[in-house]
Order: sequence, then structure tokens, then C-alpha cells
Amino acid sequence: MANQISENSISEKLLERYVLLGKLSKDAKEEMDKIKQVFHAFFDEQSGSNTRAEVTIGDYFIQRQIRVSESFDDERTVEHLEQLNLKDCIQFVKRPDEKKIEAAIQLGLLNGEEMNSLKINKTTQAISVKKIK
Repeated sequence: MANQISENSISEKLLERYVLLGKLSKDAKEEMDKIKQVFHAFFDEQSGSNTRAEVTIGDYFIQRQIRVSESFDDERTVEHLEQLNLKDCIQFVKRPDEKKIEAAIQLGLLNGEEMNSLKINKTTQAISVKKIK
């Protein structure tokens, strides 16, 4: 089908195919998620939860990897560093406060047009196809 698609032609058949593939993709993802739950339950029982494990069954090799990310709890860490007077270890991020800017515009303290010129607009594209009949 892919080699029949020209750059500037959209047909009802192509839209129908797109919707069908979207549904198949969603159904496949849901089924794969259920199967993954079975795999995790198997490995939990065999090796314990949150442990790396692997097994070969027939022609297939299945492996569970465990990835751990670590970061400081922002609020508690900042509080602790402040108690130790280690403020150099704390980042201060300057960021516009949109609510206060809007309030200042309403009060006439800031020029709304001037502030609008400082805004950044980001545009992304998305496709949505739905069957209407």
C-alpha cells in the first residue's frame, strides 16, 4: 500500500486504512501490555520483584531488565541544605510568573502588547482521522 501513496492524494480508502491501522495498533498495544504483565508476574515468582532475570523457552530468549533512576527529593533536599547553610548547593531558577505578569498588565504596571512580543509560540502538527458513518 505504501508505494501506491502519492504525496498529494488523499482518498477515502487511504483514510479507512489509516483508521484501521490505528485501531489495530491500539489493540496490539493493549494485548502486549497484558502479556508483559504475565512476564513480570513470572519473573517476580521465579526471581523476586525488581530483579534482573532471563530465561530461554524454545527458540525464544526473554530478559527482564531493571532500570533505576535516582534524583534528590527537591523540597526535602533544599530544606536540608538551607538548614546546613549550604545555599551555594541550591539552584535558583529565574522564570517569569505568568499570573503576576497578567495581574501587572491588568493594573497597568506593564504594557500588554510589549509583554506579548516576549512570548514564544510553538507549533506542532497532528493528524486525526475518524470514521463518520
